[in-house]
Amino acid sequence: MDKVKQKNWTKIQAEGSWRIFRIIAEFVEGFEKMDNIGPCVSIYGSARTKPDNPYYQQAVDLAKRLVEEGYGVITGGGPGIMEAGNKGAQEAGGASVGLNIVLPFEQEANAYIDIDKLINFRYFFVRKVMFVKYAQALVMMPGGFGTLDEMFESITLIQTEKIGKVPVILFGTKFWSGLIEWMKTTLLEEHGNISPKDLDLFVVTDDIEEVIQHINDFYEKGDRTLQPNFEY
Repeated sequence: MDKVKQKNWTKIQAEGSWRIFRIIAEFVEGFEKMDNIGPCVSIYGSARTKPDNPYYQQAVDLAKRLVEEGYGVITGGGPGIMEAGNKGAQEAGGASVGLNIVLPFEQEANAYIDIDKLINFRYFFVRKVMFVKYAQALVMMPGGFGTLDEMFESITLIQTEKIGKVPVILFGTKFWSGLIEWMKTTLLEEHGNISPKDLDLFVVTDDIEEVIQHINDFYEKGDRTLQPNFEY
């Protein structure tokens, strides 16, 4: 390696060391705010979903029902499904949490987040920890790459027992059906890359009341108490 390349590499290493403190600061701010909010459910979904889309209104209605059951709502803080989740939570008088990510193109925090429950993140991986650590259930509405990423990471964490099991619900059977079929035929039957019990780590539904019932049944069985995750 010539001297110019070595100098540039050394500079990058030094900047990387200082970046650790920014990362720690994001974790500290997130933990301090989230520790005081109480049990919540994370709702994921596309930032591109418009208010006239049926899934938008269903996210609003679902958030309201979750508040009625004693939960706050956590979203990614942006527009679309995230806005719908925060809107429903706020209109129902519940905790409306927004974990906003700073991006160079989309997104600004929506107007339905409680002012004291908005957290802006620079790093996706810190933000994703907050989603999972403080959620008593995860609801995946239709979305894009980000929603798929968060869905598969959450299921993997449960599958590998890196977090305790929590209800994972995929909302919208038409939207998710192709992916579920691919999991069954390609991942499971053709290649054996997952086991049959892995398909039990989530449920698929179009019914808001079924979402509520699934969450309530899970905690009434006593398999897990309402508490933050990553505790062991």
